[in-house]
Amino acid sequence: MLEIKLFENKNLKGYTLIEGFPGAGLVGPMAASYIIEKLNMEYIGYIDSDLFPPITAIHDGVPMFTARIYADQKNKLLVVLSEFTIPTNAVHALGEELLSFVRKNGISKIVSIGGMPSQQLSNVAYVITSQKDLSEKAIKQGFKPIDEGVIAGVSAVLLTGAAEFNIPMLYILVEVNPEIMDPKYAEIAISALNKLLGISIDLSELDKEAKEVEAKVREILKKAKETHDHYSKAAEATAEPPTYV
Repeated sequence: MLEIKLFENKNLKGYTLIEGFPGAGLVGPMAASYIIEKLNMEYIGYIDSDLFPPITAIHDGVPMFTARIYADQKNKLLVVLSEFTIPTNAVHALGEELLSFVRKNGISKIVSIGGMPSQQLSNVAYVITSQKDLSEKAIKQGFKPIDEGVIAGVSAVLLTGAAEFNIPMLYILVEVNPEIMDPKYAEIAISALNKLLGISIDLSELDKEAKEVEAKVREILKKAKETHDHYSKAAEATAEPPTYV
């Protein structure tokens, strides 16, 4: 079972949904965390599933779901953020549920943010789109298309479904060294997002705040992994789940 739940009914018609789940270089979580903080976005809901690790995030002493949804009414943006790597057996269900959520709520566009492992890094953002006209527009704006290749994860499910249901979708990819979590990746991704969506997320403080965002994301994912590993080992030996602080 996998469900997307909002704390209260929201009119999300015309919003753009930004997906920033963990992947290569952790570009998505870094960019998503910065956008949420910079726009002071409202925590409006969460995603829950028995396929997810049995963990809870604690922020400022408050227990929170580890997969959350934030909204910014001014820019009509939604950000979906996860503080753990999506398990393989949950990827398809999560992608399908997000597509259903998008269609049911009249959300106008999907944007995924991810990293693309490369030995020669550049400041160029690559874009894969669900529609030919979106691709042509992105190329005119200076973005590089990817004509051949394979993608995986929730973004892949979203992209395939977006093409099937004629939902405009942009998948922003930044070249990364998968062994290094560099805030520069988030800067490239958010700059691309600003240009593609015609919005203005302030990047002036990114250099100053990026290290804090990087450390926060790294620590969250580290704790999530440690907790999940600890729980899994303990569950084999006892019926009582461990507590992690």
